[in-house]
Amino acid sequence: MHRTLHAVRRLVLGNAYRTAWYNCCPRSATMMRAVCVDVPGGPESLLLRTVPRPELKCGEVLIKVHATALNRADLLQRRGLYPPPPGESDIIGLEVAGTVDTLGPGVKGGWGRDDRVMALLSGGGYAEYVSVPEELLMPVPPNLTLCQAAAIPEAWLTAFQLLVFIAQVKEDEVVLAHAAASGVGTAAVQLVRLLGAVPVVTAGSPEKLKMALSLGASAGFNYKEESFAQGVHDFTGGRGANVILDCIGGCNWEKNVSSLAIDGRWVLYGTMGGRAVEGELLGKLLSKRGHLLCSLLRSRSLQYKADLVKAFSQRVLPYFSDQHAPLRPVIDSTFNLKDIAEAHRHMEANKNMGKIVINLIQPN
Repeated sequence: MHRTLHAVRRLVLGNAYRTAWYNCCPRSATMMRAVCVDVPGGPESLLLRTVPRPELKCGEVLIKVHATALNRADLLQRRGLYPPPPGESDIIGLEVAGTVDTLGPGVKGGWGRDDRVMALLSGGGYAEYVSVPEELLMPVPPNLTLCQAAAIPEAWLTAFQLLVFIAQVKEDEVVLAHAAASGVGTAAVQLVRLLGAVPVVTAGSPEKLKMALSLGASAGFNYKEESFAQGVHDFTGGRGANVILDCIGGCNWEKNVSSLAIDGRWVLYGTMGGRAVEGELLGKLLSKRGHLLCSLLRSRSLQYKADLVKAFSQRVLPYFSDQHAPLRPVIDSTFNLKDIAEAHRHMEANKNMGKIVINLIQPN
C-alpha cells in the first residue's frame, strides 16, 4: 500500500512538473519568428509571424540564424512564381550564417554547439532557426563577421558552379559577366581573377561599373549607353568572349551571340530580361559553334550541392581567410528582419551594388 501511494505521488508530481514546464518553457523553446507569405504579391505580403521551429531529420543541423541575405529568387517566390522544391520549407531564404544550435541524429561532421557556420539552403532562411543537411554547412572564415558570411553561400556557390562546373573556365579565357553589381556578379568577377581568366562586365550605371573595376574587372560596358557587343569585340580584338554568364536572357540574345567567341560557352542562369526569343537564334549560334548551357542551383540534388560545397570549401574558401585575403563578399546594405519589405523594395528598385543582408541578431 505504501509503495502504491509513493508511485501515485511520483506520477502526480511528475505530471505536474511536466505540465508546469510545458506552460512555462516549451512554447518559447520550440517556436521562432519567421517571415511568411499567405497570399503571393508585393513586398507588403511579407508577414512576420511566430511559427514552430523546424524538426531535425537524420543528418541535419539546427542553425541559430544571425543573418540571411536576399536573392532575386526570393522576389519571384514572394510573387508565387518560384515555389520551393518538394519537401522543402516554404519560408523564403536561400542562405544564412549563424551558430550551431543542435545536432540531429547521424551527424558525422564534427560540428559543435556554437560553431560559426554558413549554409546553402533550398528555403527557410528568413527565420530565427533553420535545419540544414550537414553536407551544406561551411565554416565561417575567422576574419569575417556573420553578417559578411551571410552574403557568401548562394551568390558565391552559384558563381563558382557556373564558372567551374558548367563553363569549365580555363586560364586566360575572357569571361563576360552581366549584372556585374549583383551578388553573383561581384563574386564572379573575383572568381574569374582567381581562376587566372579575364573578367569583363556589363552594368547599368557608372557607379556599378566603377565598383566592378575595383574588384578586378578588366573592362566594363554600360548597357544603357553603349553596345556591350561592340565593347567586347574591341577589347578582344574581334575574337569575342570565351564564356558569357547571363542572367538576363531574352532581350540580350543577339548581342550575346555577337559577343561570343567561336566555340564559346553561353551560360544562362536567369531570365530577368524576358524568356521569349524572336529571330534566328539557332542559326547565329550554330555559325559560332556556340554552346548554350543552362543551369539552376536550387533544384539540384543534395549530392550535387554537397559536391559543390566541398569543392568550393577546398578551392575558394581559404582565400577569404586572412586579413589580406584576395576575396571579399560585397555588401550593399543591411536591414533588420522587421524591415524585410523595405529590403525587397530596395532590391526591386535595382539600387543595390552587392548583397542586401538581413540581420536577425544585431552584430556586436
